[in-house]
Amino acid sequence: MNKRPNILFITSDQQHWNTIGKNFPEIQTPNLDRLAADGRLFTRAYCSNPTCTPSRASLITGQYASRHGAWSIGTKLPESATTIGELLGKEGYGTSLIGKAHLQPVGCTEEWPSLESLPLNRDLDFWKSFHGPFYGFDHVELARNHGDEVLVGQHYAIWMEEKGLKDWRKYFQNIGGGHDFSGDGAKIEPQYGAWSLPEEFHMDTWITERSIAAIDRSRADNQPFFVWASFFDPHGPYLVPEPWASMYDPAKVTVPQAENGEHGDSPPYIQATQTAEPDFSAFQESKFANHGLSSHLHSQEKLAKNIATYYGMVSMLDHHIGGLLDHLDRIGERDNTLVVFTSDHGHYYGHHGLIAKGPFHYEDGIRVPFIVRWPEHVPAGTESFALQSLVDVPVSFLTAAGVAVPREMQGVDQLPVWTGKQSAVRENVLVEFRQQPAEIHMKTMVEDRYKITVHFRKPYGELYDLQDDPGEINNLWDSSEYVDLKAALIRRLLDAEMGAEPLWMPRISDA
Repeated sequence: MNKRPNILFITSDQQHWNTIGKNFPEIQTPNLDRLAADGRLFTRAYCSNPTCTPSRASLITGQYASRHGAWSIGTKLPESATTIGELLGKEGYGTSLIGKAHLQPVGCTEEWPSLESLPLNRDLDFWKSFHGPFYGFDHVELARNHGDEVLVGQHYAIWMEEKGLKDWRKYFQNIGGGHDFSGDGAKIEPQYGAWSLPEEFHMDTWITERSIAAIDRSRADNQPFFVWASFFDPHGPYLVPEPWASMYDPAKVTVPQAENGEHGDSPPYIQATQTAEPDFSAFQESKFANHGLSSHLHSQEKLAKNIATYYGMVSMLDHHIGGLLDHLDRIGERDNTLVVFTSDHGHYYGHHGLIAKGPFHYEDGIRVPFIVRWPEHVPAGTESFALQSLVDVPVSFLTAAGVAVPREMQGVDQLPVWTGKQSAVRENVLVEFRQQPAEIHMKTMVEDRYKITVHFRKPYGELYDLQDDPGEINNLWDSSEYVDLKAALIRRLLDAEMGAEPLWMPRISDA
């Protein structure tokens, strides 16, 4: 290709795969619908890990968490990692990351420092002078909070002050997780539903404005741009400004729920989530909290309110994504910009009786929305069931830009599928999860029809026929009728694992 494409990478945080209005009219997403109408919607896209840090690290390294090292929330991606930002920057791209990174933990030690840690993220003097490089990105503008969490600071807080919101701290006082800047240990009730913060100061507004500035800066420097617009919503807490908070009526939303008896053959820690006072002592020996190991019981009324607010968060996010797409049109860069929209992992809001995220590999938690637009390259208005993995994104971006793909990347090039030249390039996808110690350590392989999850050194597992049982209600792991199939799937999972091993050192001699 004669002209290198710009790349606009738009990600949401913890968005259920089926919250795009085109295929789910209960929710309104006119701009994502527009993106799908102008490009290609993939309905079988999967994260590499259903939690933030591991998945986000895969998005920029093209490696699985078991390889890049950031294997769990509370770990960090090594600064030495080769990233898509670094590789494109070396080839003349202007590279920017705006919004959520979460590539480092909120805590740190002398051995493992973190730029995203407390209390550094509220040292605004530091952040006024720091814009990168950060994981290969030339320019970054970061924040760390979700909703009204007190973790807020960094470039987002500076922006609010520059916009005239000097008392921004009063809108961010949720000290969930024990993070308290007040010094008196006072527990402040978090906001819920309608957020008192005006939309003009919301993270979505900030990310959109600053991503546009990053695009314009690269154009002024006569560089193609790679901009990662990394949004925080619709990750909890369930909180969004008006009018979005009242956009959906809780009485009219569909509330997913577990079917009677469906967890009788589930792993024991999943069964425990369906009790009022679960005992996870056998699964949580570490001093650190593990997402999802709690009771997931919620009233129908509470779930309905959560869902209505969640939908409002998605619709507001969609509105601001529209601002990014409109800017490409205004500056004449629509046709030469590869746009990819996805999320770092999925979300449960009642599916299988679960909420939020955790060590659960149901489709609702590991599938993600995925749209690709690149005029005259990607066929417009098409939909594909081809398997996609988030580890494939960096590889495909590099190929589109005409940049060599490092041998250590484990993803595959999806560009032929994005452009419609091949129907599929994957037979399966892999998804990982682990905690320390390894009481919950699992790997999942998803094929077109079957899906298997193997738990490290445990007798239990999960096997689903996604064709006959798309809701994943019947776990076939212990079924005598499926012994041969289970053995074959375990073998194929091992083949997939071995096939994904990166041979970063080329062989150059007989001996």
